[in-house]
Amino acid sequence: MRLLLDESLPRRLREHLPGHRVETVATMGWSGYRNGRLLAVAAAELDALINADKNMPHQQNPATLPLSVVILDAPSNELSRLLPLVPQLRAVLGNLPVRRFVRVAP
Repeated sequence: MRLLLDESLPRRLREHLPGHRVETVATMGWSGYRNGRLLAVAAAELDALINADKNMPHQQNPATLPLSVVILDAPSNELSRLLPLVPQLRAVLGNLPVRRFVRVAP
C-alpha cells in the first residue's frame, strides 16, 4: 500500500510499517498544504493518509473523501506514544476501507 505520513507525525514511524511504501509530506514537497489540498494531491499518487488530526472528519466531507485517512489517536505525536498503536495500525492497513476515515486508538 502507498501511504503518506502527515507532517505532524515523526518520520521514523515509517520504519515500523514494513511492506508499505511510506512517503512523508515533506519528501513529496507538500509541506504547508492545508488538508483539502493535501488530500487532493495525495489521492493522485497514494492510497491513504496517516495523520493525528482528530478534527479532520469534521472538517472534510466524508462523501467526497478522495482517499482513505487513518487517524492516530494518541496522547501526543511523539514516536514513543505512537508505537503502541502500530499493531492496530498494521491490522487496519491490511483491510482498509476505501475513501473512509478510520480512527486507531488504544
